[in-house]
This record gives sequence, C-alpha cells and structure tokens, in this order.
Amino acid sequence: MTITERIDATTFIDSTHLGVNIPAPKSVKIELTGRCNFNCSFCARSMKLREQSDMDFEFYKRVVLDMYNSGVEELGLFYLGESFLYPKLVESIKYAKDIGIPYVFLTTNGSIADPFIVGKCIRAGLDSLKFSLNYADQEQFISIARVKGPLYERILDNIRVAKSVRDALHRETGHKCGLYASYIAYDQAQKPKMDKVVNELSMFLDEIYALPLYNQASFVQKTVDNLGYVPVAGNLGRLDALREPLPCWSCFTEGHITWDGHLSACCFDHDNRFSMGNLNSLTFMEAWNSEKFQTLRAAHLAKEVKGTPCEKCVVW
Repeated sequence: MTITERIDATTFIDSTHLGVNIPAPKSVKIELTGRCNFNCSFCARSMKLREQSDMDFEFYKRVVLDMYNSGVEELGLFYLGESFLYPKLVESIKYAKDIGIPYVFLTTNGSIADPFIVGKCIRAGLDSLKFSLNYADQEQFISIARVKGPLYERILDNIRVAKSVRDALHRETGHKCGLYASYIAYDQAQKPKMDKVVNELSMFLDEIYALPLYNQASFVQKTVDNLGYVPVAGNLGRLDALREPLPCWSCFTEGHITWDGHLSACCFDHDNRFSMGNLNSLTFMEAWNSEKFQTLRAAHLAKEVKGTPCEKCVVW
C-alpha cells in the first residue's frame, strides 16, 4: 500500500467509526517531543502556546502497549515536534515493532535526519520515512522556516543519501522502508515553483505528494494572511483527495497524543484545548471514548461545532 493510499484510508471515515462511541482507530500519532529546530511561519508550534519537552520513555512504552492491545495497527512517531531530536527515537521504533505494531511511520523536516541515524531507524524496523519538503528553494526556506539557509541543502542531501542507506539495508535484511516527501501548496503558484526540486528528488523517493495549507485551528491565520496565503477551512487531507471539513476525520479515525500524555481530538493541538483525556490516568480507550470526546463527535456528526474547540478551525 502506498503512503497516499494509507493517508486516504485514514482521512475517510468508514461506517464502523462514524459514531460517538467507536472502536480504536487504526492509526495513532504520538509526540515523542514537542521540540523543533525550525520556526515555520505556517506552524503554530513556534508560538509556544504549551510547554514543549520530551515524552517519558516508560510512559511511551506503557501507552503504546495499551494501544496495540486495543487494536491500533499504525503508529506515527511524531506529532507537532521534530522526532529526530528525541534521544530515544531508535529505541521507540524498536519497541513498537517488537511488541507487534505492523506499521511504524515517521515524518521529519529532514535537517538532522543524517544517514547514520536514518540507518539505525530503518534497522530498528521503521516502515516509512517522510520528509516535509515545504520549500521550493533556499530563499523560500529562509522566509518560511526562519532558520539558516544552508540547512536547506542539508535536507536535500539527507534525502538523496537516505535512498542508498535504505537500499543497502533492504539487500542486507530484506526489510524495505518507504521513503516519501510531501509539500504544502501555499497557493496556486507553489506547485509550479516546486517542479524543479520535485523532479530532481523523484528518483530518490517512492512518492511525493502535496498538502493544502491548513489554518491549524486558526492559530496561524494572521501569520499566513501577512504572507498572502489563504488556508483551507478544517483538515481536508491531502490536496488530491480532499475531504469535507465536517465531520473531521481527526476525531474519528486517528488518535493524537501529546508528549505529556494528552489524547487530542486535533492534528494541531498547540495549546491543549482539544484534550479529550489524560493518558497518565486513563487507558487509551477510556480517553478515546470519553464523555468529552463523544460530545465533540456528536457535534461533528451534526455538522454544528459552534461552541466547541473546533469552531475556529472551520472558520465560521
């Protein structure tokens, strides 16, 4: 199954999950760290609306085992931070694979995903590594990522070398990790701008796809307005398979866990307003079908989210 097929399966709410009290999601993303070495203008993480630190590894192991026993099959070892900053990233991958999680995936900005650590991640059992390639050139990179320009070339180099590392380990072990990239289409002009870098890197990646610009629960609305971009309302999935904003799939088909243990209803919970339960005191399924979560799902099914944490995201 390709990465876009997996994404589309997650953003499509099947009949078994189209309710308020529902089975465990197939996919969960868990925030190993809230830290990131970029300050991207499209991402509200740079606003530091909640504390940003690292997940306790013993908590990680407990909650991942709980999720596996609940029926979770796909585990994303990232959420709003940069997971290559997490000291126990390799151990996290290995633990998830060792207990039986079929598919472990990871998204990175690529700046510190050097060949040595990427090789260790793949050897630990990583099934998918995706690079967020959100910049057409170094000039745009500096403007949007708001970090030093040379990091852009480092990202491209890391992508190029990742394929040779992946292929060598595939020959050695028989395990093949998918290598992918996505980019944000900030406006209609972005896709043509991306053509050069996409064409150059296509031989090193299994798939490259585009995403719309999200407003991230309206947190970054002012910032992207100043850049002249118009984000979409809600989280509509990927650009070539957009979903309706309501009901939002994030409440029904994929879990999101913050580094400090909150199960969130949103892909962009930058201030814990979307917390549906604290996994430090609740099991995963207790939080997944908490009264708070069921009330929010009912609002989504009725397509009436005024007065809920989701109101601003849909842009009333």
